[in-house]
Amino acid sequence: MSGPRIGVYPGTFDPVTNGHLDIIQRATRLVDHLIVAVARNAGKGPLFSTDERVEMVREDVANLKTNGTTIEVRPFDSLLMHFVSSVGGSVIIRGLRAVSDFEYEFQMAGMNARLNPTIETAFLMASDRHQFISSRFVKEIGRLGGDISHFVTPNVTARLSTRFADDGDPAKRVQTLKK
Repeated sequence: MSGPRIGVYPGTFDPVTNGHLDIIQRATRLVDHLIVAVARNAGKGPLFSTDERVEMVREDVANLKTNGTTIEVRPFDSLLMHFVSSVGGSVIIRGLRAVSDFEYEFQMAGMNARLNPTIETAFLMASDRHQFISSRFVKEIGRLGGDISHFVTPNVTARLSTRFADDGDPAKRVQTLKK
């Protein structure tokens, strides 16, 4: 193979978490150029727009040690295999937190291999301090006024706080849920 080894780490990143950042940083040991591909995926009903999610990821990856790997953050809205091919990628990076992730990811890797057998999928296990973090839980905790600062960067904490402040007083939501 000639040229740089290009990897793609796809996700919704709504919002980007410390777990995502850990996978991104560790993926820099495997490839020369890493594209963090932010899926438009309106079907998931994201809290943040695609542009906001791309901006958050860009801000947070700027602070990572990259082992000489260049990192690019780009939105995409096509079939993942088409996107990976279009950027010259040879490997898809996926993070695994638990056995439940494995079943879904295993099926996805099999489908992707049938679509384009020249593109490999590499799985990185979540580190023990990040394996329980999910964007969905971070949003739920933040929406209810809980402390999310251990799960996301200060940049993301501020953005979530601003977004949820627009929705009203978190203490009132917690009281309503307890009734």
